[in-house]
Amino acid sequence: MDTEIIKQRLARPATRLIAGGFRPAHTDDESWLGRVFLFRPDEDIPLDSAGEQMLPYAQFFLPGLPHASPALAGVRLLTLFISEKFSEALEPMGEHWLIREYGADEVLVRKELTVPGSFLKPFPLKAEAVAEDYPLWDGRGVPDDLESEVLALERAGVIESYYDLVTHCYEHKFGGYPSFCQSGVDPGEGFEFVFQISSDRKINLNVVHSGSLMFWKHPGTGEWAIYYDFY
Repeated sequence: MDTEIIKQRLARPATRLIAGGFRPAHTDDESWLGRVFLFRPDEDIPLDSAGEQMLPYAQFFLPGLPHASPALAGVRLLTLFISEKFSEALEPMGEHWLIREYGADEVLVRKELTVPGSFLKPFPLKAEAVAEDYPLWDGRGVPDDLESEVLALERAGVIESYYDLVTHCYEHKFGGYPSFCQSGVDPGEGFEFVFQISSDRKINLNVVHSGSLMFWKHPGTGEWAIYYDFY
């Protein structure tokens, strides 16, 4: 199989998110890590199962992103809160992590709410389009038939490895493929990978040991799934 056909079948668009490097405008259409300031009038910072405030991890203004998952159709704003102690991987949402989604017509108000002792440093995000993101070789994203084709190209000496063909975005991102550190997992039938937040020294986030937080959504049920791994 031609290498370009392999790439065409695997490529997915993504949005890379870069923390800081510019002065924030402090408008409602900015995306942030380490800060959430838009809430429904009756909302506050959520509590985890131990009654402790979850940390405000992120606020994403989706119309400002070059690419976002079709699973987020109709969502204007998404906010993420996670307990200081991470949940178990693939733990259902609610006890240790929470995503809030807001539509275009919802009334939101600014609330400068903070959690004492939060280790996250707030930074605004700059969005960059990634035309082609590719799955990691052992991340369960390469179909069996294409895996066989890549191995055949290696045996024939056309390429030395899969990574001669592709690149992968490891940073904070929407879309594309998850950045597994270990072998990939499948969160369940019908779930679509939506976004990830990666370890980042600038925002003082280290996911256990240089890992990433990864999130999927089921378009049919609206259910979210979380997974993380590390080196």
